[in-house]
Amino acid sequence: ALTVGVIGFGRFGQFIGEKFTKYGNVIGTSRSDYTKIANDMGAKYIPLSDLESFVMEDELDVIVVAVSIVSFEDTIKDLVPHLEKRIREKGAGSCPLIVDVASVKEHVRNVMLKYLPEECDILCTHPMFGPDSAKHGWHGQTFVYERTRIDKVLLDPSTHQSIHRYLGEDSDESESDFLDVAGVSHGVHENSEAHVAGMDRMERFLSIWEEEGCNMISMSCKEHDEFTANSQFITHLMGRILGAQGLKATPIDTKGFQSVLKLVQTTNADSFDLFYGLYKFNRNSMEIIKNLKKAMDDVVGKLLEKEGKNISILEESCS
Repeated sequence: ALTVGVIGFGRFGQFIGEKFTKYGNVIGTSRSDYTKIANDMGAKYIPLSDLESFVMEDELDVIVVAVSIVSFEDTIKDLVPHLEKRIREKGAGSCPLIVDVASVKEHVRNVMLKYLPEECDILCTHPMFGPDSAKHGWHGQTFVYERTRIDKVLLDPSTHQSIHRYLGEDSDESESDFLDVAGVSHGVHENSEAHVAGMDRMERFLSIWEEEGCNMISMSCKEHDEFTANSQFITHLMGRILGAQGLKATPIDTKGFQSVLKLVQTTNADSFDLFYGLYKFNRNSMEIIKNLKKAMDDVVGKLLEKEGKNISILEESCS
């Protein structure tokens, strides 16, 4: 069974950590004291102030970094010296698989590749759900992932090949090749124990999500961010804008307006740090804001046009 460590044992960390306990051992760490919550779900808890003890746990296979996007880079920097110590004392093969669960992927991918020791395998993921949207289970929920690095080999995400079935008994050898960034073909059964072990560990971690019924989607971090700017970021942006209007339920709400209120409620329930992270760390977000402003001007302009007015009248009345 895998031993999975979760850094950032807040609401989302507890949400995934509790599910992980079905499949193996879980160790949580965070700034706040969640010892009782961890114990109640059958997990171990180590305070973040003792990060070295967390990283040096003997059987630690995977570290899931579940902190806010704003704190991500500092958390990785804090992690590095302890990972380096583990590698020195326990050997290169002892480095856990490092997994992120952030909503913005290119930024965290670059951070991990920049700071983490090359001995650390990297898996970039985004569970497209949380404690509210998946409170009744993970079945049918979307889980996006990019296999970023295995055994010091940086994988080419543009191939869109899934390694999720490579280790099955019926896997086709010809289908189990993948390209690294240099264009070199590699196979899962290459003559490297570290390579095979890394593939196996990544497969076992991904299997947790598949076993829970997630819709597994292999996608590059770059493509993920392009898609989410047009979906997740604009959803949160509209929810925040509408929330700022102070909209409230009335006795005669239409179904459409009820949907609007639900959008406001769900997006504003998330921390502003999450919203800020979606904006700051996705290079496509400003383009979305510009397009939204232009679209609003276009729609309002058409309304004023019907009355023979120019949009500049509205601008003057707002100034």
